[in-house]
Amino acid sequence: MSRINQMQGRDTRLKRLAENIDALAEKDQKRHEQAREIADLRRRAATELHAICADFVGSLNRLLSHTEVALDPPAFADDGLREDAPNLIQLNARGRILQIEFATTGELISTEDFRIPYTMKGSVRAFNQALLDKDLIEEQLLFYTLEKEKKLWRFFDPRTYRSGPFDQEYLVTLMEQLL
Repeated sequence: MSRINQMQGRDTRLKRLAENIDALAEKDQKRHEQAREIADLRRRAATELHAICADFVGSLNRLLSHTEVALDPPAFADDGLREDAPNLIQLNARGRILQIEFATTGELISTEDFRIPYTMKGSVRAFNQALLDKDLIEEQLLFYTLEKEKKLWRFFDPRTYRSGPFDQEYLVTLMEQLL
């Protein structure tokens, strides 16, 4: 009898093991799909960030008569996101610089540095020669957040805990501080 019980116990364990292995394949497939979705989202987010900057520069340049604000890089392709290195966008108004650095997070989604889940992070630096002479560079954090109703680029000032959308209004405020 004990031999039969042992065989039935082994068969039960093998069946459970087989079910668990099948479940792993399903979990792996879901993880793979989520990774692909996040990679697509990150590419769109990088393009969106550049578009916000390009719209700001374009709007400003249409109003300028004696100079021009430069945007570097001037264009950003959907496949322009470097996932293994920091990405830079720079706005230059006669030596008044707004520099946006951003990168993908190590995990697909993180909450390590900001309470709202995000998938990309970086910083926005604002400086001019006077600030550089004083060894001062204004810096705020930047996150591509995955909020319940929307996904958006959001700035966060760790000194004041102020946060808001990264948009033209935000860029206007930063550039005004440099003049």
